[in-house]
Amino acid sequence: MDFALSANQESIRDAVAKICADFDDAYWLKKDKEGGFPFDFHKALADAGWLGICIPEAYGGSGLGILDAAIMMRAISESGAGMSGASAIHMNVFGLNPVVVFGTKEQCARMLPGIVDGSEKACFAVTEPNTGLNTTQLKTRAVRKGDRYVVNGQKVWISTAQVAEKILLLARTTPMEEVKRPTHGLSLFYTDFDRSRITVHEIEKMGRKPVDSNELFFADFEIPVEDRLGEEGRGFDYILHGMNPERILIAAEAVGLGHLALSRASAYAKARNVFNRPIGQNQGIQHPLAKNWMELEAAWLMVLQAGWQYDQGMPCGPAANAAKYLAAEAGFQACEQAVMTHGGFGYAREYHVERYLRESLIPRIAPISPQLILSFIAEKVLGLPKSY
Repeated sequence: MDFALSANQESIRDAVAKICADFDDAYWLKKDKEGGFPFDFHKALADAGWLGICIPEAYGGSGLGILDAAIMMRAISESGAGMSGASAIHMNVFGLNPVVVFGTKEQCARMLPGIVDGSEKACFAVTEPNTGLNTTQLKTRAVRKGDRYVVNGQKVWISTAQVAEKILLLARTTPMEEVKRPTHGLSLFYTDFDRSRITVHEIEKMGRKPVDSNELFFADFEIPVEDRLGEEGRGFDYILHGMNPERILIAAEAVGLGHLALSRASAYAKARNVFNRPIGQNQGIQHPLAKNWMELEAAWLMVLQAGWQYDQGMPCGPAANAAKYLAAEAGFQACEQAVMTHGGFGYAREYHVERYLRESLIPRIAPISPQLILSFIAEKVLGLPKSY
């Protein structure tokens, strides 16, 4: 088996890294302090055609695979942009996969080009305050009235809702008591973000300030029937087509962030002299960093496997979840060690590693907890009884 990147994949990595190089540490430090969506960064990648990397060529995209997208997302994160840069692009890559797979030709032609050229940004609204990862228990209702659905309810932890023009929304169209299975009766919509009917409250958080997180409140929000994707009541099945790609991509971003932190720690360890010798000469500094590199490389191999399986149409749930788990843990450990390697200066913003550590918690928490991944592997791979 060949684990090397192809010439085309190397060109993806290098071209994206070149664009990202125009957005230096000072840019991301300022964004981390002041917030505000990185519109110019988003536009630079859009103008170069990277936002549509996985969208079919018929709709303006590149028609490449999730593995190619993972290479791109790692390059973005590793460039110094971290999760702030990656999250500004992330939704464009995996989020509209349900449109590609289940949308009609008319819907694809109407919904996809704006994402590709960057003129539209979308948010992904599934999670609710009282259901968390128990998606089948969603309470937000979409009631059909003639040629429209009327939506009332609440969503939470919705990224980019402050700047989005579109929303991919999962809502219950058939009450729970009227369906045979909890996964039935949920429908998926992609429609305009009508701010006269959606109230957006930003959630202040510890990291990734440039990309907002929000709580949404829907009050008689109307969606045209033609903006429903696929059949009514099958939305849960449809969003599953976006979940494995999301895990693969966020794993790649975590690996990129970990390698970014590791490179900064290694450079500092070579330059910093204490007791008349570089601290990187001490095994107490060397060994943890060497371990970080091995863990990141092992996680990256799992990302490559998961992406390859997905692109081949193979079942990739175990590999995608394992990649997300391993990469998140390895990325976090590398970022933590980068702070410790810098000592007191690791706590200073000017050295950037404290930002990496704050951002490294995102892949650990989202889009699924490490505990649920362990439960999934135990049940689906090892055949153990379901624990929840």
